[in-house]
Amino acid sequence: QVQLVESGGGLVQAGGSLRLSCVASGRAFSRYNMGWFRQAPGKEREFVTAVRWSGGRIYYADSVTGRFTISRDNAKSTVYLQMNSLKPEDTAVYYCAADLAGWGTSASAYDYWGQGTQVTVSS
Repeated sequence: QVQLVESGGGLVQAGGSLRLSCVASGRAFSRYNMGWFRQAPGKEREFVTAVRWSGGRIYYADSVTGRFTISRDNAKSTVYLQMNSLKPEDTAVYYCAADLAGWGTSASAYDYWGQGTQVTVSS
């Protein structure tokens, strides 16, 4: 098992940047595929980005491509989400997810979730 704790959310003006962190506790973080999802009020949880355990494959939602960057530091058991050129429509609770086998754009592929961190982008 792995426990996930996100941090780094906050209030930022449109065009600004934030970096989210997700620290994992437990065993063998380096073996987990990691993902970021977000959920805005009244909307379903949606895929943002994901990285394979090896770091060799990364996938982004079209809405964040070119603005967001996922990275992982296995030595620190941490995955990051660098968010640049933020837009009001990026406002949501951002969740970190992990799974040993599952990977991809579907939330159902991940067994482990953090509690989420709020990101609010003002216009």
